[in-house]
Amino acid sequence: MFSSCKDRTAPFSRPCERQSSLQQRILSYVFKSTLFLLVSMSLPALFPTMEARAWQPRLMEEARLEDKKPTVVGSNREYILGKGENLVHLAYRSGVGYTNMVRANPEIDPWMPSAGQRITLPTAAIIPLPLEPGITINLAELRLYLIWEQDGQKYVRIYPIGIGREGRDTPPGTYQVANRAENPSWTPPPSIRAEMPELPPVVPPGGDNPLGSHWIGLSDYNLGIHGTNKPHGVGRRISSGCIRLYPRDIEDLYHRVTVGLPVRIINDPIKLGIKDGHLYLEVHSLEGLEKEAALRRVWDQAETVGVDQAIDRGAVQETLRRANGLPARVSVAREIADTKAPR
Repeated sequence: MFSSCKDRTAPFSRPCERQSSLQQRILSYVFKSTLFLLVSMSLPALFPTMEARAWQPRLMEEARLEDKKPTVVGSNREYILGKGENLVHLAYRSGVGYTNMVRANPEIDPWMPSAGQRITLPTAAIIPLPLEPGITINLAELRLYLIWEQDGQKYVRIYPIGIGREGRDTPPGTYQVANRAENPSWTPPPSIRAEMPELPPVVPPGGDNPLGSHWIGLSDYNLGIHGTNKPHGVGRRISSGCIRLYPRDIEDLYHRVTVGLPVRIINDPIKLGIKDGHLYLEVHSLEGLEKEAALRRVWDQAETVGVDQAIDRGAVQETLRRANGLPARVSVAREIADTKAPR
């Protein structure tokens, strides 16, 4: 039997100086939460025969890692919204995490967009270092990277994930796969039981089990990677600390890992990689990171990655400002470069 997550609780509040502003924020939160719940409940009815298989890239030749430098894998796609579509449904249907979908399309209302709007499906990503066999989970971008060797070549597969919510954050660190189980039962930990005292002592395998169909336990006994009976939570900070995948994705990942496989959990919103000789920068939320610290991190990573071209400071600043999670080219040929790294 497995418990799903650690007991991590921490109260938080958001003070508001004006009562009217507080009421508006509460109403907005209640409306969006209710709408999200209704939309989420409708997913099985709207798409009864479809299960998202979200891992990228789809072609083996695109998944091959040619050298030890991080690179851009996959490519973003464009999509035109149809009548009645929204980003919640589309994230599930296209196998993209919800937060990354919203981050890549900041001008689109995720709940009630207009038909005919053109959006970006964020299916390109820079592989974080080190490029060694194992699992890397980057909390900042809500993605899991699996690297493995096959016939003397290294390959990567990328999965969108859901992670711990505020107060029950997924802990960064270095772990190993400790155990695996198909059709696991779930023993609710005390923290969850305090919130939902109606839960039975053990939840058996099946549709009511939040672990889904497969469990990959880590060397921290209470932490694991698993499926879910609520796929709309993938791509969101919504779990009690564990890492959840779409049902079809956890099945795929489960059969590719073995006990003892290294697992590294990081929280890095800034990544750099090389593609076709050019330097690319991918930036996710920079909350809590000062501008100068972010710039310095870019140049520090650039030195680690190594690039023959010059870095375009203006392109770097614009990519940091947007923080939309899409890899952007930030280098130019040295003979036309008009910017230099900060000293």
